This record gives sequence, structure tokens and C-alpha cells, in this order.
Amino acid sequence: MPENVTFNHTLLIIGVIAALTFLLRALPFLLFKGGKTPDMVKYLGKVMPPAVIGMLVIYCFKDVNFTVWPYALPELLSAFAVVLLHLWRKNTLLSIGVGTVLYMVLTQLVFK
Repeated sequence: MPENVTFNHTLLIIGVIAALTFLLRALPFLLFKGGKTPDMVKYLGKVMPPAVIGMLVIYCFKDVNFTVWPYALPELLSAFAVVLLHLWRKNTLLSIGVGTVLYMVLTQLVFK
């Protein structure tokens, strides 16, 4: 911890973060009290998850070099495993977990 940050300062930071998190979680219930969700919010709720996943995939592959050994094999094999596992089991956490473990095994043990 930096020298100029006191225990009280740390507690204050945690308190502010907790309060803002609570406020952001409660905000939709405060804004849409009648249970009537605007069409734009419904639309964003439908299109944002696939868009975010697409952006994450692009971000994960942005620094991968396909022209040098191991030719992105750990990344491609792991991504392929995630897709297949998700299509088979329809469990996001399982797919991501297995893909992460597979990637780490491939990069640390197989493609050194």
C-alpha cells in the first residue's frame, strides 16, 4: 500500500465504491418503477451481449501472431474448444473455464 494512503482513506474508498455499486444496481428499479421497460432498453439488452462477446474475441486475438511458431495454435485450439463445449453443454462458465485451463496447459506445457 502506498505510504500516503491511510486505513481510513482505504475504508472511505471502499465505502464510495460500494455505495456507487449499490446505486447502479438499484437504478433500473428506480427508473422503471411501473415494470414498463422502454423498447430501446429491451433492444440493447438483446444486442449488447453478442456485441460484447464479439469485441472480447477480437481483443483476445489482436496480438496473436499467425506467422510465427506456434502459429496461434494454443489460441485457436482453445477458442475451438470453447465454441464446441458451449454448443454442446450451453454453459458459459464451463466453456470459458475449460477454454482458459486448456489455453494455459497448451502455452505452459505443450507449446513452450
